[in-house]
Amino acid sequence: MPPPGTPAEELLIARFRSHARRLFWSALVLIATFGATAYLYGNLPEGFEDWMLLAAAGALVLIAVVIPFVVWFSRSTTVTTRRVIAHQGVGARRRREMSHSRGYTIAVRRGPLQRLWGTGTITLSNGVDAPLRLSNVPNVTLVHETLADQIEVGQILAHRDAQSGGDEPGSL
Repeated sequence: MPPPGTPAEELLIARFRSHARRLFWSALVLIATFGATAYLYGNLPEGFEDWMLLAAAGALVLIAVVIPFVVWFSRSTTVTTRRVIAHQGVGARRRREMSHSRGYTIAVRRGPLQRLWGTGTITLSNGVDAPLRLSNVPNVTLVHETLADQIEVGQILAHRDAQSGGDEPGSL
């Protein structure tokens, strides 16, 4: 712990993305597309050419595989010793922060499929700003415990700094 009155250094605790199970259908489409393209290449009926098959397979892979992966990859959450930061977006990035020092409530919701995969949805609310919702968080219980610990540590440091402010020699 830093000495009283000095600012604590911000350290990275965790960086994670939502669970990759949402990419299951994309992986299935990719495998099926490659299998069908390999089977049909050179065996197309009259009136169709191989370039048409390749163009259709490329468009399907772009729409059903590449775009969902880019959307999943563009969303991340970072937990530091001072705050929780949620990043979202490919070109224009949107960033939301929730400070540990202000305090917030942590709500965890887990549906049946989320329990099966070990994930959950965490909602952070400080009562002032709009709630910060983190969907399909992997290892949700570990993330919940980490956030609760960071709030507690932040409050202990704030209380200690407030108490040490009036104990300096020469102050009344």
